[in-house]
Amino acid sequence: MGIADDFKTFLDNIKIDNAATISLRYGEITAALNKRFRETESKTANSLQVGSYGRWTAIKGISDLDMIYIVPAAEWDNYKNGGHYALLRDTKDAIKSRYPSTTVKVDRLVVQVLYKDFHVEVMPAFRQSDGSYKYPDTANGGSWKITKPQDELDEMQAANDRKNRNLRRLCKMTRAWKNKHGVAMSGLLIDTLAYNFLESTDEYDKRSYLYYDYMCRDFFKFLSEQPKQSEYAALGSRQRVRVKKRFERKAKKAYELCLKAIEASGQANERQKWRNVFGNGYPTPVSKSASEAAFAKAAFRNTEEYIEDRFPVDVRYDVRIDCEVIQNGFRPTLLLDLLERHGILLRKKSLRFFIADSSDLPPEVEIYWKVLNRGEEAERRDMIRGQIVRDSGSWEQYESTDFRGNHRVESYAVLNGVVVARDVIRVPISAQSAEVDDYAA
Repeated sequence: MGIADDFKTFLDNIKIDNAATISLRYGEITAALNKRFRETESKTANSLQVGSYGRWTAIKGISDLDMIYIVPAAEWDNYKNGGHYALLRDTKDAIKSRYPSTTVKVDRLVVQVLYKDFHVEVMPAFRQSDGSYKYPDTANGGSWKITKPQDELDEMQAANDRKNRNLRRLCKMTRAWKNKHGVAMSGLLIDTLAYNFLESTDEYDKRSYLYYDYMCRDFFKFLSEQPKQSEYAALGSRQRVRVKKRFERKAKKAYELCLKAIEASGQANERQKWRNVFGNGYPTPVSKSASEAAFAKAAFRNTEEYIEDRFPVDVRYDVRIDCEVIQNGFRPTLLLDLLERHGILLRKKSLRFFIADSSDLPPEVEIYWKVLNRGEEAERRDMIRGQIVRDSGSWEQYESTDFRGNHRVESYAVLNGVVVARDVIRVPISAQSAEVDDYAA
């Protein structure tokens, strides 16, 4: 298989795999609201699928779905004067009365309907003559605001057609990168930046899978060179899209990883290089020969686990982990500071990994850890590890520098059964110097 086939397989691997369930839930919610506001039970009329799912840029693991329910214009008089919360409350009650076992609650702008692996945010709104929607905001005493999702849906479709169907595919691949490297970017921001990139060049207007290695390389370079700004104008609607966390540094790393993957074209490690960019959705490396596989099996057990096999991954928040290095007779120091000064981490030291910045995380998240040993000594000792374990409640993980290798520690924040944030820290233990780690974010 060549690079074109690999990218086709990659996109097939990350496509949504529960579309039937999602459509069913959308239909149930729509029917409940139609019953309340229109005395019908249609599962399709008067609702609009918006967000990443509505723009057809969502991927496997999506946990945050959006819909607009179009409230009858005749109801406006009942809510226009201070009825912002009342409209959300009535929306919640209608859904809850029909599905009492489902968790339904009012948020600031929407009604959240919480299912096991995803939730739907329902925005009740009044359709305006220009195709926009007026919706309630309950903050600061309440107000009515305007959103234009149809403009975004229409422009996404038109631009995707103009760009040889490359726009939606680029948006999906970028989501895989976002989930792999813990980049807290909203779906609309990703789609807007992918749109801006392809609109800025005609290089890929008539090209497809065979050139996706170059397209991804150029897109991450484009991201890494974005000027520092707090918001962008969304595609189509031109409404403001907030930048939650800076993404340029991780985009630059992705660009560098793409360069290495392209350089490895045709080599045995090419697929692994692309998996370093996009995660396990990219095709697995070519199998080893029978003799190589038998030798590896005899030498060590590959016990590494992958978070994608445990939970859906849909990164929406930012988390940062750090490590305190402790040794008797020495002042504790942070690992990143030590590496910056010396470039090496010696053996026989104690390590305390901890969540250094959780300010962006919802308080109810659960933390999981993964400690992965790498290198010849880890294989010789049969100590690869890599199991994913739940945190005991302290949001800390204690380890020691037992043997050489370019090890890794990862942390995952799980909310309602979905990984919503992740981070990784490199732990290069060496008697002389640290190695370069392609895997580090």
